[in-house]
Amino acid sequence: MAKLSLLSLLAIVLLSCNSLKKVEEDEYLVIKNSIYADSIKVNNEELESLIYQKSNSTVLGYPLRLNLYNLAKENPDSSFNEWLYKKENRKKRLTKLLSAKQVERLGESFMVKGLSNWLKDIGEEPTILDTTKTRLTLAKLSAYYQSKGFFTNSTTYLIDSTKHKKAKVNYHIALGDPYMIDSLGNNISSTAIDSLYFLNSANSLIREGQQFDLSNFNSERERLTGIFRNSGIRNFQESSITFDILRDTTRSADDQKMNITLNIGDLKTRGENEVTTSAYKVEKINKINIYTDYLSTSTQDSLYTLDYQDYTIHYSKNFDIKPKTLANAIFFKKDSIYRDVDKIRTSRQLNALNVFKYPNIIFEADSLGNQVNTNIYLAPKTKYTLGTDFEVSRSNLRRLGVGLGTTLLIRNIFKGAENLSISANGSYGLLSSNTFEANYFSEFGGDVTLDFPRIWFPFINTSRIIPNYTLPKTRIAIGTNFQNNIGLDKQTFNTVLGYSWTPSDFVNHDVELLNIQFVRNVNSNRFYNVYTNTYELLDDIADTYEDADLYPELADYFETGDSDTELNLIIPSGTKGFTSAILDNEVASTTSDFDDVSSIEERRIRLTENNLIFATNYTFNKTNRTGIIDNSFYQFRWKIEGAGNVLSAFSSFIPFNKNDNDQLLVFGVPFSQYIKNEFEYVKYWDLSRSNVLAARAFFGIAIPYGNSDNIPFVRSYFGGGSNDNRAWFPYSLGPGSVSAVNDFNEANLKLALNLEYRFPVVGDINGAIFADAGNIWNVLDNVEDPDATFDGLGSLKDIALGTGVGLRYDFTYFLFRLDLGFKTYNPAEIQSKRWFRDYNFANSVLQIGINYPF
Repeated sequence: MAKLSLLSLLAIVLLSCNSLKKVEEDEYLVIKNSIYADSIKVNNEELESLIYQKSNSTVLGYPLRLNLYNLAKENPDSSFNEWLYKKENRKKRLTKLLSAKQVERLGESFMVKGLSNWLKDIGEEPTILDTTKTRLTLAKLSAYYQSKGFFTNSTTYLIDSTKHKKAKVNYHIALGDPYMIDSLGNNISSTAIDSLYFLNSANSLIREGQQFDLSNFNSERERLTGIFRNSGIRNFQESSITFDILRDTTRSADDQKMNITLNIGDLKTRGENEVTTSAYKVEKINKINIYTDYLSTSTQDSLYTLDYQDYTIHYSKNFDIKPKTLANAIFFKKDSIYRDVDKIRTSRQLNALNVFKYPNIIFEADSLGNQVNTNIYLAPKTKYTLGTDFEVSRSNLRRLGVGLGTTLLIRNIFKGAENLSISANGSYGLLSSNTFEANYFSEFGGDVTLDFPRIWFPFINTSRIIPNYTLPKTRIAIGTNFQNNIGLDKQTFNTVLGYSWTPSDFVNHDVELLNIQFVRNVNSNRFYNVYTNTYELLDDIADTYEDADLYPELADYFETGDSDTELNLIIPSGTKGFTSAILDNEVASTTSDFDDVSSIEERRIRLTENNLIFATNYTFNKTNRTGIIDNSFYQFRWKIEGAGNVLSAFSSFIPFNKNDNDQLLVFGVPFSQYIKNEFEYVKYWDLSRSNVLAARAFFGIAIPYGNSDNIPFVRSYFGGGSNDNRAWFPYSLGPGSVSAVNDFNEANLKLALNLEYRFPVVGDINGAIFADAGNIWNVLDNVEDPDATFDGLGSLKDIALGTGVGLRYDFTYFLFRLDLGFKTYNPAEIQSKRWFRDYNFANSVLQIGINYPF
C-alpha cells in the first residue's frame, strides 16, 4: 500500500507539471520535427542529427527533463525575500531563532537557491521555435542531399502551430534527378603509387554508372591510403588524394552526368620557410633496434647489445627477457617492405605481454629514402604488484561478514613474459540463525595462475597454426576453496590448462584442454538443515506416520516441535531412518508417498555426493561491435564441453573400481560424463538519442551418459536472478511447471529470451523496460517428474514470462542497476491462473546488478 501511495503521489506531481510554463505568449514550443524527401517521410538518424532545434527529449513520451527544468524558480532570491517579508514578524522571529547571518545563508541554501540550479542542470530548457535556426537546418539538409548527388534540390519548411503555443516543423526537400558518374580518369605523380593503384583498382568504391555519393569518395580515399601504407609507402599522406568532379558543359542541361578524375600527388614536406615535394617510394625495413629498458639509463652507450635473428636488442642489467619472446612479439622483418599492419600488430602484442609500458615505435629513413631503420623503445613495468580488497557483507543468513583478499602479480618470472598470479582470500562472520551448532562461518581459498604469451603444446609448433599476431596465450591455474558452516561445507579443488587467441578485434577463441574440478561435501548430514524446503516436504509426508501405536518402529525418528502436539523428523538420524523405512518397505506406505520419498532421496544423494569433473571445452565468440559507444551490433557465443570421455577411455586398460550403481570410481568418486552445448545471441539496435533496444536468446543443454545419469549441480542450469528472468529470484524458477519446491531448483536444459528497451532519464540515470521469458527443464536424465521434464514442443507452454522496469546509474567505469520484475505468466500456477495472478507489488522481485544483464 505504501509503494502504491508513493507511486500515485509521484504520478500526480509529474502530471501536474505544465510543459508550457516557461513559454511566453508570442513563443512556440517545438514538439516535433519531420523531414520529407519528395513528399515521403524520412526516418534517418543521420538526417535528424542535422536539425538545429530538436524537440525536448521524452521518457516514454513524457517530457521529464523539460518539466524538471520548469520546476526551477527563475529568481529564487526574490521568491525567498517575498516569502520572508510576506508576514510582518517572520524575519524578526527567524533572526531571534537563527541570527541575521544565518537567515541570509538560508536564502542561499540548497533548498532555496541550490535546488533551482540543480533542477536546471539536470533538466532541459524548452526548445523555443526560432525561424533563423530553421533556415539553417534547411541549408544543412540541402548540403546533405547534394553530397548524395542531388545537386539541384530545393528546400522549404512549414510550421504547424494549430496547438496553443506548440509547433510542429515540417522540412520538405524536392530532390530532383541525381547526378551519375559518367567517366573515371586518374592523374598519379609517383610511379610506385601508380603501380599499386592499378593492382588494386578492381575493388574501387567509385564506378562508372554509379550515383554520385560523397561518402564513397571518402571511403575510397581511406581504402587507398590503407593499401599504400601496407605496401611499403610508410609516409603516405591521405591528403595527397583528391578528386576533380566536373560536369561536361557541352552536354544539355538535363544531362546529369559527371566526369571524375582521381589525383594522387607527391609527398609534401613542410620546412621552416617552404614546402617541398618528392615522389613516394616503397620503403624496406633495414635495421631493427629494440631497447628493452630505455628509461633505466640516460645514455644508450651503457646498455648491453645482443643480435638475435633480424633484431639488435639493447638491454640493461635491471631487466632481462628472452630474445625469442621479443622476436615473437615483433612483426617487422629485415628486408621486407614496410606495412602499417605490422606496426599495429607489434604494438598490440607488446601491450598484451603485460610486462612493458609505453611501447614506442620510431622510424628513421635513410638518405635515399628507400630503406627505414626501426627503433622500438620499451619500458618494463614493475616486477611485483600487490593488490588487496576488503568487504563487509550482510544477508538473511549472515548477520555480519568480513572478507579480505590479496593478489600478488609477478611479471616476467621465467624471463619469457610469463606472469604468475598468487591470490588468497578469506571471510569470517556471524550467522543470523542457529541452523548449525556454531554461530559463525568461515571461508578461505587461494589460486595460483601462470600466463604466458604463446600456445604451449608438447612436440607441436603451434605458431604455424595460430600466428603470433593473434595474441596467443596459455593459462595454467590451480585453486582450492574451503567452507565452514556454509551449506554442506564444500571443499573444492580446480585445475585448468587453457588456451586463447584473438585473430581480430571481432573474433575470439578459448580452449580449456583440461578443466578438472573436484567437489567434496564435508558435512553431507546437514542436507536437511540447508535445504529446508526439501525437509518440509519430507516432514509433511512423515506426518502420516507419527502415531507411535501404529508405527512403533518409527517412533525414535521424531521429536517434539515448536508445540507439544507437533512432531518433527530428527535431523539427520530421523530423516535417514524414515527414508530407509519407506524405501526398504519396512512400513507400509502408499504409492504416492513411496514415489515422493524416492524422489527426495535421489535429490539428496545427488546434491551430497562428491563430484569429479574431468572436462574439455571450446568457446567461440564473435561480434561486429566497433567500440563501447557502438549501439548497433551483434554478439554470438557458442560453447561445447565434454566431460569424462578421457577417463572412460582409460577404463578399457585401467581396472577402475565400481560402486553399487556400477559407476566407475576415480579416487573413490564416480566421475561425471556428459556433453554440454550452449548458444547465445545478443543484438542491439540504436533507436537514436541514446535510446537502445537490446535482445538476447540463449539455449543450453547438457546430456549425461556413460558413467552418469545426471548433471553435477555446478554444471546445471538455473532460472531467475538479476541476469536472467528478473521476476524470479535465483534458483526459484522451474523446472517446467514445478512450483519451486526446492531451495535450489536446477535442471539440464535451459531456454531464455530477453528483450529490453533502454532510454535516458536524467543526467547519468537511465531507465529500462524489459520482458524476460524462459525456463529450465530436465531431459534425458534420471528425473521422471512429468511436470519437470521436457517432452516436446508442448512443454514450451511452461515458458515463464516476467516483465518490469529498471533504473541504472552510470558511474563511467561500471553501471549500478536496479530492476523490479513482475510475474506476468507463471507456469507453476494452474492453467486458468497463470496470467497476471502475481502481477502486483507484493509479489514483485527487486534485483540488484552491476552492468547490463546482456
